[in-house]
Amino acid sequence: MSATVSFPVPSPHGPRTVTLSYARVGSGEPLLLLHGIGHHRQAWDPVVDILATERDVIAVDLPGFGASPALPEGLAYDLSTTAAVFSAFCEALGLDRPHIAGNSLGGLLALELGREKVVRSVTALSPAGFWSQAERRYAFGVLLTMRQIARRMPLPMVERLSRTVAGRTALTSTIYARPGRRSPEAVVAETLALVNAPGFDDTLRAGTTVRFTDDLPGLPVTVAWGTQDRLLLRRQGVRAKHLIPRARLVRLPGCGHCPMSDDPALVARVILDGSR
Repeated sequence: MSATVSFPVPSPHGPRTVTLSYARVGSGEPLLLLHGIGHHRQAWDPVVDILATERDVIAVDLPGFGASPALPEGLAYDLSTTAAVFSAFCEALGLDRPHIAGNSLGGLLALELGREKVVRSVTALSPAGFWSQAERRYAFGVLLTMRQIARRMPLPMVERLSRTVAGRTALTSTIYARPGRRSPEAVVAETLALVNAPGFDDTLRAGTTVRFTDDLPGLPVTVAWGTQDRLLLRRQGVRAKHLIPRARLVRLPGCGHCPMSDDPALVARVILDGSR
């Protein structure tokens, strides 16, 4: 069921009220799911029902993405602020150190929340932050190009393209290795999510200096990378393993940058194994 929650977050000018949209299903230990930049919580739909057989699953729209409004004035879209937002979100929902899984930007946030000891395990799917400067510039350039193209396309054209495998490939092959597996409705919805995200530019701008460089001792960490990731190249997973030597590094054969729809069963198994 879709819901919203509002809660205070500290800022240099006093507390600011943040509202986040989320969906919650299942039972068991809590598992928080965070999507990537320009996406929305429905990115997790292919795996939610599997995860919900063992977990209380909470999929969230990041601030300024999906159905979550932009952050209020006084709050930046930087990593530390967004981590504080999700720490306050967990407190508002009464989540005592949930498991967490994130993709791309969501994977970076999951690792940051692990560093802050807010969560009890981390599964990061193609997380941001392990790039070289050249790799970061490439990824940001691709993301900006994707958004510019999406914003110039009339909705009827997006809807028409989404009805065929070739059209879905044209629209989404940058992030999916198997774009034909996405439904037409999902492709239209995520294209609109990319177009309409008020937090996109500020989030991307805040990421220009971000790199994750810390180990996470004592915390179960899984880093998984699609072998067909065209946005964040899979060699970045090897860097993550060097920085977090106790992490489990998992290869996702035939999966792209957002692997949840490329191989739902495999991704769900990786997340559940990482949270056991």
